[in-house]
Amino acid sequence: MSLIEQAAKRLEQLRQAGVEFPPDDPPPAPRSRTAVPPEVVSAARVSHQQPHQQPQQRADARDASRTPREVAAAETEPPVPAGSLSGVHFQSKRVDIDLKAAAARWIITPDAPRSKIAEEYRVIKRPLISNAMGKGAAPIADGNLIMVTSALPREGKSFTAVNLAMSIAAELDNTVMLVDADVARPSVLNMLGLPPSSGLLDMLTSPNTKLSDVLMRTNVEKLTLLPSGTPHERATELLASDAMVALLREMADRYPDRIIIFDSPPLLLTTESRVLATHMGQIVIVVQAERTSHVEVQQALATIESCPVKMVVLNQARTDSAGGGYGYGYGYGYGYGYGAGHAN
Repeated sequence: MSLIEQAAKRLEQLRQAGVEFPPDDPPPAPRSRTAVPPEVVSAARVSHQQPHQQPQQRADARDASRTPREVAAAETEPPVPAGSLSGVHFQSKRVDIDLKAAAARWIITPDAPRSKIAEEYRVIKRPLISNAMGKGAAPIADGNLIMVTSALPREGKSFTAVNLAMSIAAELDNTVMLVDADVARPSVLNMLGLPPSSGLLDMLTSPNTKLSDVLMRTNVEKLTLLPSGTPHERATELLASDAMVALLREMADRYPDRIIIFDSPPLLLTTESRVLATHMGQIVIVVQAERTSHVEVQQALATIESCPVKMVVLNQARTDSAGGGYGYGYGYGYGYGYGAGHAN
């Protein structure tokens, strides 16, 4: 009798005697040294064989390899918004301008019919945009920073700043930010029928206040507003501070298609406008016809000698002897630009 037969006979005898043996374990499958876990093989196969799958189908395939708890956690975790930082999304607030009421105050609106005043602002804005985008006769540093001011109060500078911003907002290739920098007598929000709000001065006095906290998106698609903010007794020093320089750099450099219009205080009555002018690439001086003297305009221009481009806009120039309406003229340098149109 062979050894195997003897062993089998002995096992049979032990079983008959009541001895129990554990069931035989299946032999382990041979494992290659380069074996890949089954779930990885499955995922690779789906990716290779079905590259045309829709996103939801690919997501279902990924979920098949995860535990129910992992799938539930992924579904409840909020997605990271585009353009955000570490999942935190900063969104400026939205305001609606009553465009019908604005049009009644001679403010250009996107849906308004073609008008003489709209045509005049098209003429005024064109060289400003060319300089801002580096398409002028010579490169201009900070050409997209444009200050609108006047020699004296009540010459129409805020009206001009708002309409210039509205006109630029109609451009296909540019966006515009209108900053109410007349910190002593702000009027931009009031002209647009909006309540006062925090803004420029709040950013300069509070390091924790961000541009996105105070910027206003409007129902004019390419127009945003930055209010003047809370009045401050040291406004001149704030506008001359390093914080203001840093803010201007941020606003000027963040978007290459953005033009920034600053409604500034009058040059001959305040020091804020002279400080602000040192940061500008272009300055528009509004002059009221038959009111502001040539000497006053020359004195105003002398306060901003450092700015490379100066445009003079003649406001409320009568166009006919019947006395109907007012309009705008424009010109460069240290002189008047005559040839006003008619605005109704």
